[in-house]
Amino acid sequence: MSSKSKSYCSTRTMFATNGWFYPIVGIATLVAFIYMSFGGEFNIRISVIKEPNYSFVERVGNQFMLDGKPFYVNGWNSYWLMDHAVDGFSRPRVKEMLQAGSKMGLTVCRTWAFNDGTYHALQLSPGVFDEQVFQALDYVIAEARKSGVRLILSLVNNLKAYGGKTQYVKWAWQEGIGISSSNDSFFYDPSIQTYFKNYIKTVLTRKNTINGIEYRDDPVIFAWELINEPRCMSDPTGDTLQDWIKEMSEFIKAIDEKHLVTVGLEGFYGPKSAKSSLNPSEWEATIGTDFIRNNDLPTIDFASVHMYPDQWLLVDNLEEKLEFVRKWVSSHIDDGDKQLKKPVMLTEFGLSSQNKDFDPSHRDRLFKLVFDIIYKSAKKNGSGAGSLIWQLFVDGMDDFHDDFGLIPWKKRSTYDLIAGQSCRLALLHQRSNLQGSLRDLCRRS
Repeated sequence: MSSKSKSYCSTRTMFATNGWFYPIVGIATLVAFIYMSFGGEFNIRISVIKEPNYSFVERVGNQFMLDGKPFYVNGWNSYWLMDHAVDGFSRPRVKEMLQAGSKMGLTVCRTWAFNDGTYHALQLSPGVFDEQVFQALDYVIAEARKSGVRLILSLVNNLKAYGGKTQYVKWAWQEGIGISSSNDSFFYDPSIQTYFKNYIKTVLTRKNTINGIEYRDDPVIFAWELINEPRCMSDPTGDTLQDWIKEMSEFIKAIDEKHLVTVGLEGFYGPKSAKSSLNPSEWEATIGTDFIRNNDLPTIDFASVHMYPDQWLLVDNLEEKLEFVRKWVSSHIDDGDKQLKKPVMLTEFGLSSQNKDFDPSHRDRLFKLVFDIIYKSAKKNGSGAGSLIWQLFVDGMDDFHDDFGLIPWKKRSTYDLIAGQSCRLALLHQRSNLQGSLRDLCRRS
């Protein structure tokens, strides 16, 4: 027996002989008796602080289903959650944002599950990961669970921000195995496809260091998004991107059958589409995407659409922008109803504060228009599955703001508009399993 073991035994003997042993046993017995006698009340008190119970959101036809009932989404974008969870000084903003969203009844947040080769990179080089950053993503997922918020996790960026497909091409080029320096080679270079598949597998099979749940088994994750706003300009026929979507979505489903998958499209119609005239201008039909074709795959569960009338239209008039919004959103929901037979979610939308004569009330009008179209579809069990505002922040994040970002509680009318949409969607089908902030919010409605 080691000296450490001897010391432990000596201390335990002193503890018993000093008269503490039996009183402690007696107290423990009394606590156990109370628990067994009043278990019902005890459990009720404990349930107040328990995390919400989660089931996987599923797709049945053109609707999301949760626990056997239709589920419609009112949510938001905060792409920066993982990045801010890395450092101790910024980590509290993650919890603050998720709790603030929950208080407004928002049920889904879309955020980046990627950062390739840049500051706070999750993937330092192909297949090499920063464990500290991965633990930051673990934290985001764990805090979302506590807040009652589900996450759409996007896996790569079409844009250069946070690495994106450009970084993958650089890696292959630096290793002397890339077949082209074009950013679009991300979609067809076999070596880059191997890089990305390895990344997908690593993320999906990651065991959360906080709660021990593998990502692919965690219902807090609402869906995987293949790529943020994909474009393949070098192949306007769309064949290259279509093949990539098919291959990567099938790869995800082979690893993870439980979660929903979406592409991450902006929603532009291709050159052969009868609806190409609805695009903001002619060039959007030449970027290698097609809303109907890209989403019409069995491994894609729902269609995503983005909407930015300020950036897309060469008009200053607010009424013209709102008319475009009405047609754009309604058209894609109609596609979900009649052609795709799948849910359609507006996963990014907003109005720029840099518009000529901008007033915050203009944003309220845009939000109300979108919310009303979604609600109208939901009332008739249509494909309009929900919407995600781009984007929400908390105080102290001025360096991360873009001209679409907002802190909703700074303007009461905007806050009430967002919270009101949360409740009317939740109550539409008389859901009996409302939880946490959403339940309390809707009781007051």
